[in-house]
Amino acid sequence: MEMSKKYDPKMVEEGKYEKWVEAGYFKSDAASDKPPYSIVIPPPNVTGKLHLGHAWDTTLQDIITRMKRMQGYEVLYLPGMDHAGIATQAKVEARLREQGVTRHDLGREKFIERAWDWKEEYADFIRSQWKKLGLGLDYDKERFTMDEGLSKAVRKVFVDMYNKGMIYRGEYIINWDPATQTALSDIEVIHKEVEGNFYHVKYPLPDGNHLEIATTRPETMLGDTAIVVHPDDDRYREYIGKTVTLPIMERELPIISDPYVDMEFGTGVMKVTPAHDPNDFVLGERHELKRINVMNEDGTMNDLAGRYAGMDRFECRKALVKDLEAEGYLIKVEPHVHSVGHSERSGAVVEPYLSTQWFVKMDDLAKKSLDNQDSDNAINFVPERFDATFRRWMEDIRDWCISRQLWWGHQIPAWYHKESGEMHVGMEPPADPDNWVQDEDVLDTWFSSALWPFSTMGWPEETEDLKKFFPTNVLVTGYDIIFFWVARMIFSSLEHTGENPFDDVLLHGLVRDEQNRKMSKSLGNGVDPMDVIEKYGADALRYFLSTGTTPGHDLRYSDEKVESVWNFINKIWNASRFSLMNIGEDFGMEDINLEGEKSLADEWILTRLNETIGNVTQLSEHYEFGEAGRLLYNFIWDDFCDWYIEMAKVPMAEGTEAEKAMTRSVLLHTLDNILKMLHPFMPFVTEEIYQTIEPDRTIVTSEWAKAHTHLSNPTSEDAMALLVDIIKSVRQTRNEVNTPLSKPIDIFIEVKDAARRELIENNRHYIERFCNPGSLDISSEVVTEEDVKTDVVNGATVILPLSGLIDMQEEIARLEGELKRLEGELKRVDGKLGNEKFTANAPADVVEKEREKQIGYQSQFNEVRERLDNLKRKG
Repeated sequence: MEMSKKYDPKMVEEGKYEKWVEAGYFKSDAASDKPPYSIVIPPPNVTGKLHLGHAWDTTLQDIITRMKRMQGYEVLYLPGMDHAGIATQAKVEARLREQGVTRHDLGREKFIERAWDWKEEYADFIRSQWKKLGLGLDYDKERFTMDEGLSKAVRKVFVDMYNKGMIYRGEYIINWDPATQTALSDIEVIHKEVEGNFYHVKYPLPDGNHLEIATTRPETMLGDTAIVVHPDDDRYREYIGKTVTLPIMERELPIISDPYVDMEFGTGVMKVTPAHDPNDFVLGERHELKRINVMNEDGTMNDLAGRYAGMDRFECRKALVKDLEAEGYLIKVEPHVHSVGHSERSGAVVEPYLSTQWFVKMDDLAKKSLDNQDSDNAINFVPERFDATFRRWMEDIRDWCISRQLWWGHQIPAWYHKESGEMHVGMEPPADPDNWVQDEDVLDTWFSSALWPFSTMGWPEETEDLKKFFPTNVLVTGYDIIFFWVARMIFSSLEHTGENPFDDVLLHGLVRDEQNRKMSKSLGNGVDPMDVIEKYGADALRYFLSTGTTPGHDLRYSDEKVESVWNFINKIWNASRFSLMNIGEDFGMEDINLEGEKSLADEWILTRLNETIGNVTQLSEHYEFGEAGRLLYNFIWDDFCDWYIEMAKVPMAEGTEAEKAMTRSVLLHTLDNILKMLHPFMPFVTEEIYQTIEPDRTIVTSEWAKAHTHLSNPTSEDAMALLVDIIKSVRQTRNEVNTPLSKPIDIFIEVKDAARRELIENNRHYIERFCNPGSLDISSEVVTEEDVKTDVVNGATVILPLSGLIDMQEEIARLEGELKRLEGELKRVDGKLGNEKFTANAPADVVEKEREKQIGYQSQFNEVRERLDNLKRKG
C-alpha cells in the first residue's frame, strides 16, 4: 500500500483517462438489463476551445453519470458538437481573409470543405479538453449536428412540418444583420441603450399646413407609404382620407386611421413604413399598403432611396437630415436615449428588414408545450422558478424565422424549377435535378440542435439506443439559453416523438470573476480551464466548480478557492497515506470485519459515516452538489482526519490485537466509502488511492457508498461530542495563555451525572492523548483552593489550576504588550476613518475593510483587557 509522500496532481492524473476509455468503462449497452440513465452533452460549438462555463456544465453532468454508474445504472453520457452556423462561418471567413481570399473566391463547395477542415481541427481541441476534465463519455456514440444521421433527421422534420403547414415561406419584417448579411431570430438580438435623437419633421398638407412626425430613423422615411392617426383623435379627424407630401421624395401619402396609434404619445401622428418596421408591417397588412424597401442587404441605400442611393444607412441619415433642414422640413432635433438592437454575432446595429424567409408557426407548438407543463408529465425545472421563465417565453412567442443567408449549415431542402418557379420540398432532390435549383439558405443552427436529445440516438429510425435511453433523464445547461435551446428541444420533442426530451432540467448560472463581472474578451478577465488544471489539477477545478454555488446561481471564480480545494485534496491524500501505512499491506478489503466490540470513536465515526452517506446521496439526487460537498468536506476534514485518525493512533499503538483489527477495519471501511462518495467529484485522485488498496479493480465501476445502519449508534454522537468539547476546552485555554501542549498540566473534570462520569472515565485515554495532563481527576465534585480557569461544557465542567498553566507575571507582561499593540492599531484605523477625505474619496470596499478592521481590533482589545484585569486581580 505504497503512496507517494506528496500529492502531485500531474502524476496522479497522467494516463488514467486513457486507461478508462481503453477498458470501455464509459461504453453504454442498449441490450443491458440494468435500468437506463442518459445525459446528452450540450454540444459545444466548433468555433474554439472550451471555457470555464463549459467546464462547469460538463463537470456537473459527469458527477451525475459517475454516481449513477456506481449505483448500478446502464449509463449513456453522449458526446457531440454543434456546427454553429453563423459563428463558425465567421471564423472560417476571418481565416480566409488573412490568406487574402473570400468565400466567393472559393465558391460554395470549396468553402464548405474549408469549414469541415476547421471543424475537424477544433473537434480535436475539444476532445483533448474533455479528456483533461475526465469526462466519462461514450465516444462510440459521438455525434455532430451535420453528420449524416442528424442531417436526415433535420430534413425529415422540415419536410414533415412543411407538409403539415407548420413551416411556410413568406415576406416578413425580420431582424437583419447587415454585417453578416443574414437574418437573426429575436433572441440573437442584444438590445443596448444608445444616445440618439428624435427628428421632428414637417409633412406638408395640401392646404399649406403640415403634420408633425417624430422619428429616430429618418433614413427609413424614404420608404413611407402612409400617415396614420387614431380614429378618435379630434385634432386630425378632418384629415383622414386626405394626403400629405413625403418630404424630399415628393410622393403623396394617404392619411389613414387605426386604433393602434397612441394619441398621448408625441403628436399622435405616425408615419407608416411597412418594409422597415415590424409594427408598420402589420399596419400595412391591415390597410393593404405598398411595401417600399429602400435598403440593400449590406445596409446601403438602394435605387428606391432616390438621391441617397449607394450611401451607407447612417451616412444617408446625416445627408437627409441636412437636406430636410435646408429645405425647411426639419422642425427640431431632440436628444433621446433609446434601446437599439445589435447583432449578437457581429455587433452591428440590426435593421428591421423586409425579406422573404422561412418560418415555423409557433402557436400550436407553444400551446402543446404549455399544456404539457400543466399535466402530470411536466418537465421538472431545477430551480423551480425557471418554469415561469419557460412559460413566459412560450406565451409571448412569435413565429420563428429559421432561414439564414449562410453557406455553412443544413441547406434548406427546397428546390425551385428554373423555368416555372414551381417549388419542391422533399427529403431528396427532384428526379431531374438539372432543371431545378436548391434554396441557397441554410437552417438556423438551433433548428438542428433542437432535435439533439433524440436525433443523436438514431431518430427517425427505431434504434435500440432510442428505445433504451430516450427520453433522457436530465439536461444540464445554463439558464441563459432556456429559450435558445431548452424550449426548442421541448416543443420539438413533443411534436416529433410525443415525449419529453428529458425528465429534469438542471440550470446553472454564469461563471464570473472575483469582482462579479461577466467574463469576456473585452475585459480580459477570462480564465482558461486548462491553465487551472495545469496548476492545480482537474480534481481541484471540478470540486470547486461543482460545490461553489447552488443551482440556478452564478459562480465567482477564485484562484484562492481552487487552491484551498487543492489543500483539501492534499489533506485527503495525507490521511489516506497515514491510514494505509497503519493498516498494513497484509490487511485488505476482504479482511474488514465490523462485527464485534468497538471503541466509542469507532462507533461514532461509523455513525457519522452512515449519516454522511445518506445525506450526500439524497442531496446529490436533488442536484444540491454545493451542500453535498460541504457535508463531505466537514466529515472528511473534521470528523475523519482531525478526530478519528488521531484517536485511532491510541489502539494502534497500545491496543490488543482485537482492538487493532477493529481499528483497521473501521479505518479502511470509512476510507473506502469516502473515496466512493468523492469519486464523482474527484475521479483521478480517488482512483489513485483506491487502486493502492485494490490494485486490480477500478473505482469507476465500484458500488456506490452504502450506509450500514445496523452499525450506527446514535448515543455515540452525544458521547463523542462531550469528549470533543472537553478536549477543545483544554486546548483553547492552553492557546489563550500560550501554554504549549508539551507541558503537562493538571486537569479536573466535574461531572454530576454518573453515566456521563463513567463515559468520560472509560475514555480517559483520549483526554490523556489530546490534552497531556500531569494528573487527570474525574469526579462528581471538585474542590480546590487554587486560582482556576473554569469552562462549562455540555454535561461537565473543565477546571484548570492557573498555577500549572502560566507564570502570572510573565503572562501579565505579555498581555500588556499585546494591549499596547492593539491600542496603536486602533489609533491608526480611527484616524483613517475620521479623515473625511479618505472616507469620501476611497473606494467603498476599501473603506468597508477599514471599518471591519476597526471592529476586529476593538473586539480583541476588549478581550485582552478583560483577561489582563482578571489576572491582575488574582495576582
